[in-house]
Amino acid sequence: MSSQLYRTEHSYVKRTYVTRAYVNRSLAAAIALLCLPLAAQESDSEQESSWGLGLGVVSSQKAYTDMDRETRVIPFISYENEYIEVLGPNLKYKLPSFELNDSNKFNFNLVGEYDFSDNDPDETPILNGMEERDGGFWVGAQVEWQNEFVNVSLELLTEAAGDSDGSIFNLGFERTWHIGERYMLTPRVVLSRVDKNYVDYYYGVRADEVRIGRPFYQGEAGLNTEVGLRGIYRIDQKQMIMLDLAVTSLATEIKDSPLVDSSTESRVMLGYIYRF
Repeated sequence: MSSQLYRTEHSYVKRTYVTRAYVNRSLAAAIALLCLPLAAQESDSEQESSWGLGLGVVSSQKAYTDMDRETRVIPFISYENEYIEVLGPNLKYKLPSFELNDSNKFNFNLVGEYDFSDNDPDETPILNGMEERDGGFWVGAQVEWQNEFVNVSLELLTEAAGDSDGSIFNLGFERTWHIGERYMLTPRVVLSRVDKNYVDYYYGVRADEVRIGRPFYQGEAGLNTEVGLRGIYRIDQKQMIMLDLAVTSLATEIKDSPLVDSSTESRVMLGYIYRF
């Protein structure tokens, strides 16, 4: 694989794990994933600023008992230059990268994300009478290893707004195949370790929230596993359509919560992107 082809291919897929593509974070993940192709023509050494507009439809099914599938339309804007990247509520500050050779490169980033999602007790029967759980503001660091076999991403995030005080460690693997000049397919696997504070905040039941059918529950750390597939169709150099499918197998510590009745969560995203 030539250096030019390697760089072009990986500029499409380097953002897969900017956000936590698992559990309750489908809205933020949708925005980040829909913006994946916007830097397809960037230079590794010097990147001009660019911005884009997009519109996506996200349909997600959470594991909470009797919770209906939620579908949202998401308009968003993005901006990127050599140092920063803004994708909806997500911000990345790019640190200096390290390139071993033409097919091995390490990217280092500081990341921040505001998660607008929440668990509204008025919309979910099992949560009636419980305090609303907010999404929070998450900050952390990310390392990406780009190579010609499989891209590997490590990410550590901490909730900084004081809502859950949780932390998440993501380990992701993905590879992209080109089909002709217009199609791309990218399967992925993401392992997400969520800590005790995270599980307890979103899936725990506090003493003053106990009722019949909803006993006290204190969460523990666990490991979620996501399997996903992303397809991209390039209409031209500025326009793209993306379809992303994901299924997450929840940790035992989440499945044991009295608030959930499913061992999996799913997400479907369809988006249109225009890059200026």
